[in-house]
Amino acid sequence: MNYCSKEYNNNILNIGTNKGYSAVARWRRRRRRTMSARRGLVRMKVKKLQSLIPGGKGLKPDLLFLKTADYILRLRLQIQICI
Repeated sequence: MNYCSKEYNNNILNIGTNKGYSAVARWRRRRRRTMSARRGLVRMKVKKLQSLIPGGKGLKPDLLFLKTADYILRLRLQIQICI
């Protein structure tokens, strides 16, 4: 892009506005922010689950979910045996 091009001049005029960016670029930027926030929420929920499940601390999420499912089944069996 050279300094005389129409695209360059349009971008100069649009500094400080969203008009200089394509809709796709704005969408990607917003998506990146929401994905980052979502990852943080997931990370917090995994840590909370690790604290709830016996032996869950330090487990990777895939193993944690398997251990959680096993723990739920064991709790259900305990309830059925007591009834």
